[in-house]
Amino acid sequence: MIVGRKEEIAELEKLYYSDRPEFVAVYGRRRVGKTFLIKQALKDRITFQHTGVSPVDQDSDKSRMKVQLESFYYALLNQGLEGYKQPKSWMEAFFQLEQLLQHLDTGERQVVFIDELPWMDTPRSGFLPAFENFWNGWCSGRDNIMLIVCGSATSWILSNLSRNKGGLYGRLTAEIKLSPFTLRECEEYFEHTQIQMSQYDILQSYMVFGGIPYYISYFQKGLSFEQNVDKILFGSKPRLRDEFNRLFAAIFNNPEDSKKVVRLLATRHAGFTREEISNATSIPLGGGLTNTLAALVESDFIMRYNPYGKAKSVECYKLMDNFCLFWLKYVKANACDAGFANDNMTSDIMKAWHGVAFEEVCWQHIEQIKRALQIAGVKSSVSAWSVKGDDEQEGVQIDLLILRDDNVVNLCEMKFASAPYHISKDEEMRLRHRIEALKSTLSPKQTVHLTMITTYGVAYGKHSGIVQKEVTMENLFK
Repeated sequence: MIVGRKEEIAELEKLYYSDRPEFVAVYGRRRVGKTFLIKQALKDRITFQHTGVSPVDQDSDKSRMKVQLESFYYALLNQGLEGYKQPKSWMEAFFQLEQLLQHLDTGERQVVFIDELPWMDTPRSGFLPAFENFWNGWCSGRDNIMLIVCGSATSWILSNLSRNKGGLYGRLTAEIKLSPFTLRECEEYFEHTQIQMSQYDILQSYMVFGGIPYYISYFQKGLSFEQNVDKILFGSKPRLRDEFNRLFAAIFNNPEDSKKVVRLLATRHAGFTREEISNATSIPLGGGLTNTLAALVESDFIMRYNPYGKAKSVECYKLMDNFCLFWLKYVKANACDAGFANDNMTSDIMKAWHGVAFEEVCWQHIEQIKRALQIAGVKSSVSAWSVKGDDEQEGVQIDLLILRDDNVVNLCEMKFASAPYHISKDEEMRLRHRIEALKSTLSPKQTVHLTMITTYGVAYGKHSGIVQKEVTMENLFK
């Protein structure tokens, strides 16, 4: 059974039953469930399938091409090819695939599924011209062909297929981007697998692993949230040993530069500008940094936004991958501690992380927040605002602003707590300062609504009247 993914399944079904050749690209962050989706949605209907060989642990470019061709040839043999020797080039390899498909053709739809296509495009291998020829010279003339390609290297898919300026320009007939699960979809997954988890613990699991199906698939029945985290990430034999490094090596052409950027962004919640990133990482401002940032954005590891109060030309980049944040803050330094999560999840050691990680989850569930505020139909934008303080004036840090076209600005305060959140006298004063600081930047016709986004709501008290709107954890699951 597939949890969620209803729109994607419906799209694949529609394309399968069309009466023309279809060329479909499915992409998204590694471990997000692309292969599982395709194999389940088109179960028993795939004529030929092949998966590129991971570049992790491979050596020279020449040997990588040899390994990829050899693997492709074995896939052809396993699925019925006879009478051909191992190809020496990609042009020959795709010719052999054409021969196999013609041999298997019964007039019904033929689905060709090539997984991790970007891994097959090794340097100086001639892969892309051969692949172009396969689609343009053979597939496009056969109404019963459905070619599905898949890849975790999102930037490769977009650059070479979606935005191709050469032989594949405009050839894709459909693109499907697979996003991580929402909180609600994670809840559905745990219900389906009969793993008993409260919404509070599902939220915490999201703060650690994001909505990545592959990661949460390692959760076991009968274990607490903390015990599952320890088994998956800590100890002598964790399920996801060295996942951070393997993840980047499998996706990016420049994994070391990509990791440098992610490590930096993990140190400041509001993010950094391009210039700040370049200065801190020593990656030149030119094409190198531009390509690295673009690849990280397209793979959903980071996001780009215009900070409130700055010129539109100013852009900030902030880390949005929950797993990377948790790994860098805790796993890297404590990997050998088999009981780290169980011993520390409720301690002061993790208090700051809980706050930051919860804020990231809120950013990832903006649509749910808007629905809870009953403004889903109101045009709006989201941003963050940071003003440094000085000797004369206190600084301002607002991690989420919803700027609406109906002249209301939601100033969102996000608080992770294990019980209803109490606002103290001192905090009320800080909140009033932020409201007034924000008002000073707005036009007279605009107003500010202090919006508290919490796990279990705001406790009624002497200082809670300042709150205009509330969003709870339960709302994020809808």
